[in-house]
Amino acid sequence: MTETYSKSRRQAEAAFGNLQTEFFAKNNAAEELQSVAQARDAKTVRLREARLAKEQADRISATSALLAKRSKAS
Repeated sequence: MTETYSKSRRQAEAAFGNLQTEFFAKNNAAEELQSVAQARDAKTVRLREARLAKEQADRISATSALLAKRSKAS
């Protein structure tokens, strides 16, 4: 059964539909931004851990080289 609505009702329905579309678009955009931020934070943590591991390996290597150099000098 098809109902015919008045012009003002159709305009109100269209306006509400547009408003709903904007609302859901904003929600999707916010979720996407949050997803990007989480990915960025995860990458930052991963890179920081890799950098710290490399710095520690470099310190150990430098210490070993220094100890080897001192033992040869003795």
